[in-house]
Amino acid sequence: MKKRVVVGLSGGVDSSVAAYLLKKQGYDVIGMFMINWHETTGTLSGDCPWNDDLIFAELVARKLDIPFHTVDFSEEYGKRVVDYMFSEYENGRTPNPDVLCNREVKFDLFVDAARRFDAEFVATGHYCRKDEFTDADGTTVYRLLAGSDPNKDQSYFLCQLSQKQLSNALFPVGHLLKPEVRKIADELGLATAQRKDSQGVCFVGKIDLPVFLQQKIKSREGKIIEIPADSAAYTINIADNDWHETLKIYSTPYSYREVKGRMVGHHQGAHFLTIGQRKGLNVGGMAKPLFVIATDVENNVVYTGQGDDHPGLYRKALFIKNEDIHWIRRDLTMKAGEQRDFLVRIRYRQPLQKATLYRFDDGLYIYFEKPQRGITAGQFAAWYDGEELCGSGVING
Repeated sequence: MKKRVVVGLSGGVDSSVAAYLLKKQGYDVIGMFMINWHETTGTLSGDCPWNDDLIFAELVARKLDIPFHTVDFSEEYGKRVVDYMFSEYENGRTPNPDVLCNREVKFDLFVDAARRFDAEFVATGHYCRKDEFTDADGTTVYRLLAGSDPNKDQSYFLCQLSQKQLSNALFPVGHLLKPEVRKIADELGLATAQRKDSQGVCFVGKIDLPVFLQQKIKSREGKIIEIPADSAAYTINIADNDWHETLKIYSTPYSYREVKGRMVGHHQGAHFLTIGQRKGLNVGGMAKPLFVIATDVENNVVYTGQGDDHPGLYRKALFIKNEDIHWIRRDLTMKAGEQRDFLVRIRYRQPLQKATLYRFDDGLYIYFEKPQRGITAGQFAAWYDGEELCGSGVING
């Protein structure tokens, strides 16, 4: 009897080819399209809405001759992903809704829906891979591996998955390069063969962030302050003979409340801006481009610095609270007092960075070999051992 798998058909080329490959491998394939967002406020014109995606997904299912269903998760998506997104921005943090969408929707709600069809597996078009081994106790351990295409590796977006979620997940295109995927789709005559990849927030699309957030967060004019590169804020006093305290100092975001700077303009809400941002400041007349180096949502102040090399953009370490540490490989969990070298990224597409993880009673510190640009509270740091993604955590500072 064929093993049944439900494929999340998104209306894009990757999930289309994933469905084809699974059928070719002998699976009993069912296509399912998720409707997760109905609102259009803040979405940019020209970006394909979900109903266009649905049409393409239906065309693919018909071409592959597989059953097709739709499921509406918009209420739960709103609660689990969008409400979280609003809350984080309101508190001056920058969330990654795509990571939450995968953990809470694609590999949770979607899995529950697939079980109604007696499916053993769910599959997506993510560019990542999975393998497994049996440990000494006879337990199957699943490994999440980077996709074979270095330009499309999407393992970072799955950094919050659990062993249970990985156990019934399939990633059929993870071993392929993107041009190979498009070639397969073109040879099959799939409607999605030359369709552009989706961009923006998962299931929402490309958005004008301030307009989108103003659904729940009011705009409020505030000052834009420029901080000079030679500010005293960047003088760090290392704690002698106490590495834990030193890590606390390195991982603490710079504070500018007591620093003398100059007002260079006004903004419409500190909530709408994030560290490292350049566009949207609308401040001219500078020798170098202006970048956001910090936001103070309590006082509604945005701090900026001139140039991509401004010291306010760079830090050597970050901190993750105990409750925000997640190990995909639970057998690798670090205990207080342990340290271990990993490769780390703090955003999608960032090249992996050499770093050392230090576990203390208060949480996990990541100390980088080289200072990192734009460490941002609310984002996810993910750590790798070679090509394997072992764990992740929400950046606190």
